[in-house]
Amino acid sequence: MDLFDKLVAELGPLGRHSNLPEDYFMFPKLEGEIGPRMKFQGKELLNWSLNNYLGLANHPEVRKADADSAAKWGMGYPMGARMMSGNSVNHLELENQLADFIKKESVLLLNFGYQGVLSIIDAIVDRKDVIVYDADSHACIVDGVRLHMGKRIVYQHNNMEDLEKKLQRATKLANETGGGILVITEGVFGMSGNLGKLKEVVELKKKFQFRLFVDDAHGFGTMGETGAGTGEALGVQDGIDLYFSTFAKSMASIGAFVGGDATVIKFLKYSLRSQIFAKSLPMPLVVGALKRLELLRTQPELKDNLWKIVNALQNGLKEVGFNIGTTQSPVTPVFFEGGVGEAANMAMDVRENFNIFCSVVIYPVVPKGMIILRLIPTSVHTLEDVKQTIEVFSKVKTKLDSGVYKREEIIELNS
Repeated sequence: MDLFDKLVAELGPLGRHSNLPEDYFMFPKLEGEIGPRMKFQGKELLNWSLNNYLGLANHPEVRKADADSAAKWGMGYPMGARMMSGNSVNHLELENQLADFIKKESVLLLNFGYQGVLSIIDAIVDRKDVIVYDADSHACIVDGVRLHMGKRIVYQHNNMEDLEKKLQRATKLANETGGGILVITEGVFGMSGNLGKLKEVVELKKKFQFRLFVDDAHGFGTMGETGAGTGEALGVQDGIDLYFSTFAKSMASIGAFVGGDATVIKFLKYSLRSQIFAKSLPMPLVVGALKRLELLRTQPELKDNLWKIVNALQNGLKEVGFNIGTTQSPVTPVFFEGGVGEAANMAMDVRENFNIFCSVVIYPVVPKGMIILRLIPTSVHTLEDVKQTIEVFSKVKTKLDSGVYKREEIIELNS
């Protein structure tokens, strides 16, 4: 059998939906200035599908910082891996400022969130150690855990009784191997919007010996009094041993970081393969991140306005009978019942006839028979945007319930 034969025969979990028109459903193109209204297929739509929580992507100070630093440094500087020739005073300054902001001794910059999480997990555990992780963890965590050559145990999402049972098992295994235990969870779960039960997990440290790694990609900048994340919001930042977040959400940029005790971060500096063997984060992204962090710290009205929109959207949806699950964060999933065909037809109707763009989530990301239209509010949305969206969703739900979208085949579009 030729190696590529199976790739044609079995396209993978998402590839099985490749019959959906590309550039429309699976790889849509949004064009124009980043913001609540962008062009899709040549038409302006109200957009709820951008990771731009604080509206920084098009903030004039951010745009200026990005442009000025690109003009001064270019995208190639510094040239080389960080350890070899890719370090700079700006990289160090950003790490110091982030450490101060999240109240950790030290921070290490990462080029990307996904590869950073994989590499962190790979670096800090060996075959003697046991990983215990939440069942709803992001793909970067799941894939990092897959790299682990030792025991790995999954616990039911946010189920502390199950976590305690799994920690009992992990403790027994670790005692047999002479290893340690790493617990991994998230601050905000990106699909459901649920908060990880960080307070309860940290409390379990009184009964079990383990270290806690938290991915707070959606919590940094949106949660907590200062925006320092879900650990701050829940009062347990000190109990998080490794705090990770990305610049791809609230910072509306590229890059990531991990914070913790100085000795552990120093180990990661010399052990993180995704950084040692990759080019340093380009200077414009570093300087741009410094400006974004400055605005995050000095303009609390950005987060305040985000939450004004979040509360209006989520309360409004619930008041008219929509199921948005148990979200406790800006992530706003709206749950419907239906198959892939209904999801495609509904999404097309929402975009073509109601001029709203949002992410459509289908199996295998969610169970069969479930559809999620996921809304990501930002501080630059308006209350009028919220009102329009709730009215449209009410009409769409009526059509879904009456069977308008129920078809045997996926709708065909000219992409």
